[in-house]
Amino acid sequence: MTCKNVMVVEDNEKNRKLVRVVLKAKGYAVIEATTGEEALNILKNQKPDIILMDIQLPGIDGLTLVKQIKADTTTKDIPIIAVTAYAMKGDEQKILDTGCDAYVSKPVNTQELPLIIEKYIKKE
Repeated sequence: MTCKNVMVVEDNEKNRKLVRVVLKAKGYAVIEATTGEEALNILKNQKPDIILMDIQLPGIDGLTLVKQIKADTTTKDIPIIAVTAYAMKGDEQKILDTGCDAYVSKPVNTQELPLIIEKYIKKE
């Protein structure tokens, strides 16, 4: 099995570090972006196997970014998992309706996250 690339779009360094440590321990390569703009620039040159998307980002917010990624023919098939502190009633459905494939609330459950990612990454 080839090493799978996970893009983490997250502006909070502690959250990014936690996810990075968990994913690297599971054998994933981690691509990090701290803003929506940075994520779009990375996507011009790299195609991760999955994207973990924070919803509250500076500049372009996560939901707008998801719409842009899903509207682009070169990136529309990349699964996106929203990782967010938004946990109000209706937020999950709104996020899924935007184009996210799954929703994970913060604080991230480090045991569950790799299992959720495995469900969405194409097996080779």
